[in-house]
Amino acid sequence: MKSLISSELSVINAGLERFAEPLAARRKPVARCRWQPPAAGDAALGWKLARLVGHPKIEAANKIAYERYLASTPLLAGVETAGAVIPAMQGRKLLLHSGPPISWAEMCGPQKGAVAGAAMLERWADSPEAAARMAENGEIELDACNHHNAVGPMAGVISPSMPLWVVRDAVNGARTFCNFNEGLGKVLRFGAGGPEVLERLRWMGEHLAPVLQKTLAATGPMELKPLMAQALHMGDEVHNRNAAATSLLFRKLAPAALAGNVADEKELAAAFGFIAGNDHFFLNISMAACKLMLNAAAGVPGSSMLTVMARNGVNFGIQLAAFPGRWFQARANYIEGLFFPGFSQADAARDLGDSAITETCGLGGFAMAAAPAIVQFVGGSTDDALRNTLAMKAITLGANSAFTLPMLNFGGAPAGIDARLVVDTGILPIINTGIAHKEAGVGQIGAGLTTAPLPCFTAAVEALYEEVGNAQ
Repeated sequence: MKSLISSELSVINAGLERFAEPLAARRKPVARCRWQPPAAGDAALGWKLARLVGHPKIEAANKIAYERYLASTPLLAGVETAGAVIPAMQGRKLLLHSGPPISWAEMCGPQKGAVAGAAMLERWADSPEAAARMAENGEIELDACNHHNAVGPMAGVISPSMPLWVVRDAVNGARTFCNFNEGLGKVLRFGAGGPEVLERLRWMGEHLAPVLQKTLAATGPMELKPLMAQALHMGDEVHNRNAAATSLLFRKLAPAALAGNVADEKELAAAFGFIAGNDHFFLNISMAACKLMLNAAAGVPGSSMLTVMARNGVNFGIQLAAFPGRWFQARANYIEGLFFPGFSQADAARDLGDSAITETCGLGGFAMAAAPAIVQFVGGSTDDALRNTLAMKAITLGANSAFTLPMLNFGGAPAGIDARLVVDTGILPIINTGIAHKEAGVGQIGAGLTTAPLPCFTAAVEALYEEVGNAQ
């Protein structure tokens, strides 16, 4: 004991920071280890979790799900209207929205605004008030994009006449869909539905979509993984920063459109001018590609790997590979970040949109180390961007070697969120995202960071225990 007391101490502090503070105040070296009780201190859930850790059925299932995710090969296959490729839309007044299912009465302001705008786009209603009445009395049906192999950013609304990106898996032929990105300002995805919004959407359907459809027919299916990987090396994380990915897409499409003479000079100038002026244009393609890769992992009994994270401005929902189509939900968080002048947290809606599919896939917030400049948009420091990526390693099944990050010495992005690890460590998936005003029609008021709420994961772990936990 004397030698121990007299020797220089090497201290590791686990848990409460308060224990380390007296030593740090005396300039004694302390290695701080972040730790908290598993399952947020819920003893009963902690014991269930312990039965699931190392469970042979879950480990085997996760290996299958993760390998299917890695093997998926998304191809940008074409452009089609929603009503032509989503069977449920045929002959029905059906609108799809972001996040888990929600009724009109429970929707947040931006999502209601987007639904009303889409109804006017389809000429089902001639005013937001008329559209609201139709939604209230059930004349307009509502369902989640994710139920139809689709994803939509922010409010996420897809209507039958909208053009969609079609992404196809070269491995199994499966397809996923996402609408076109409208750019910034007053746009439908942030709940705006004024005349300028509808005019832009109609131009996109009647002019932009045919140009892109003919261009992709000329290029043939385009592999998306290499393009996304190159964008990561150029400073994107392909969620809130897509400047490089959009530029790379432009370089592939513009020459093909010119060589193929797919439209007259005026149409081509308008179409490619729109793309060149919208750094976020690739986002919606990225979302569809991520959805496709994660769909490949869905339906593996016993797997604790996440295949969906989505939010509707009220609730946050996740799905596991073990339970395709089954939602585990909790109240969506608010977003901490940078607000545009004149706005504050008091004006903000809760977390909103299907774009967290990028984080579910190991991109977005999980790949922030590749995009240090993103902090100018969402807040924080470049060190924070790296720390966020490194923290996600603790809750994922592996690293995706298709998406390497220069700041990690070209190691793969952490991917394959394991619900067990989230509950065990208390480390929540990080999401970078735009912030919508809580009222319809105002639009984007900032951007920042948030996390998925823990109760989604505790509910998923409970369900997994009921499914496989009693059998070793």
